[in-house]
Formats: sequence, C-alpha cells, structure tokens
Amino acid sequence: MKRQNMLTIITALLIILYSYTALSKLASLQVFRTQLRMQPFPAGLIGPLAVLIPVIELIATALLLRTSTRVYGLYLSAVMMLIFTGYIGLVLLNVFEKTPCSCGGVLQQMGFGSHLLFNLFFLAISLIGIYIIHQMKGGLLSKI
Repeated sequence: MKRQNMLTIITALLIILYSYTALSKLASLQVFRTQLRMQPFPAGLIGPLAVLIPVIELIATALLLRTSTRVYGLYLSAVMMLIFTGYIGLVLLNVFEKTPCSCGGVLQQMGFGSHLLFNLFFLAISLIGIYIIHQMKGGLLSKI
C-alpha cells in the first residue's frame, strides 16, 4: 500500500475516533462529569477535565484535518493514547478502587481488556502515521 494511502486511512480513523468521542462526551456532559467523579482524580480537577478532554480531542481532530498540521495531530494523538492506555493498564493492575469507564458513546461498553487492545491499536497507528510523515519529508525518523 502506498504511504500516502496508508496515512489517509490512519488519519481518517483517528478523526472518526476523536470527533465521535468528543461529541459524545459534550452531548452528555453531565454524565461524563459524573463518570469522572468516580475516577481517582481530585475533586477540583473534575470540572476542568470534563471540558478539557473533549476539547483536546477536537483540537486533535482539527490538526489531523489539515495537511500542514497533520503531524502535530498525530503527535497529540500518540500522547493522548499513551496516557489513556497507561490509565487502562493501571486499571487492569488493580491500582484504583473505582474504575468506571468515562469514554464517550459505545466505547463505554468495552471491557478494560478490550479497551487496552483498542487503545494500543490507535497508539500504534498514530506512531505509524508519524513515521510515514517523517519518511515522506526525509526527516530524522526516515533514517531509522
């Protein structure tokens, strides 16, 4: 498969993921806040996180939509997926007492094991997308 086609598919998958989850969270903001309250976060962070998480997902979507900013969207995606995946890993290691899923939409229906695999997939495609862009531009990563 051509690199450009692969990058287009990766970008489309990430745009669908982040726009869907952000809009789901914003459409049910009270539910999302309630779910965040059940997480092991300090109470003072709940309000800002309830808005910040979907806004960051929308920023990632906007960055991914433009060719000139796509690499930044891929980096943001990789960082978010690394954080979300790390959290799921901690949940699976029973680090937290309460661990309801505060993901948007149908993703709430996944078990944590499935969610870990789901996140690892999106982390991997984000990293592959970064690699492809650098390879196409002849950057440092293209020499690896």
